[in-house]
Amino acid sequence: MDRMLYVAMSGAKQAMEQQAVVANNMANVSTPGFRAQIATFRAVPVVGEEAPTRAFVAATTPGADFTHGPLTQTGRALDVAVAGEGWLVVQAPDGSEAYTRVGNLQIGADGQLTTMGGRPVVGDNGALTVPPGAAVSIASNGLVGSRDAASTTMTGIAEVGRLKLVNPPTADLVRGDDGLFRMRADLPPAEADEAVTLISGAIEGSNVQPVDAMVAMIANARSFEMQMKSLQTADINAQTANKLLAYG
Repeated sequence: MDRMLYVAMSGAKQAMEQQAVVANNMANVSTPGFRAQIATFRAVPVVGEEAPTRAFVAATTPGADFTHGPLTQTGRALDVAVAGEGWLVVQAPDGSEAYTRVGNLQIGADGQLTTMGGRPVVGDNGALTVPPGAAVSIASNGLVGSRDAASTTMTGIAEVGRLKLVNPPTADLVRGDDGLFRMRADLPPAEADEAVTLISGAIEGSNVQPVDAMVAMIANARSFEMQMKSLQTADINAQTANKLLAYG
């Protein structure tokens, strides 16, 4: 009887946790550059003084889905999308480097180039600062240029710097709670990769498939209901056994 309770209890708990992961993916279906989180189940034996005859279920998030999201042409000068593999580098709150595919950039009040979330974008030589009132252009190789916004010609473009573009192995990346990716704790920051290129005037969308996410949410809900039914069945069986013993 207790084996049935172990299976049903752990299954219901992990179905709820997996539902939370799927719900988070679904909530970010319109978030630029979002990478869906992968959730799976695994069996974990119960370790104790007796023989390991019982096991419970644990939900794990082994990584993210690194497939590319759809590209949307915006025509905005500060919108960039990574072409193929690679990442933009931003500065995390603790000053370390983090990686993102979110390319809808903006210029802060201090002239610093940032993401829409306010994360400073990192260049090959540090932060990128644009002169006040300048019009900005970003080339496919990450070169950031500025010119007088009142100018009607392309002459007089000044080089601001170059975006740091990296392409570390996806196995070396870890997703943070803020949605940014970082190198594993035992690894140094990724080196700039000149092979990574950008598409100007476009942004990459989320790679979450709404239909697949909805199907996963329904499946998790049905799994939770099944586990709860098993708990109820175990309770009924226990009550019936107690009655038989009492009147036996």
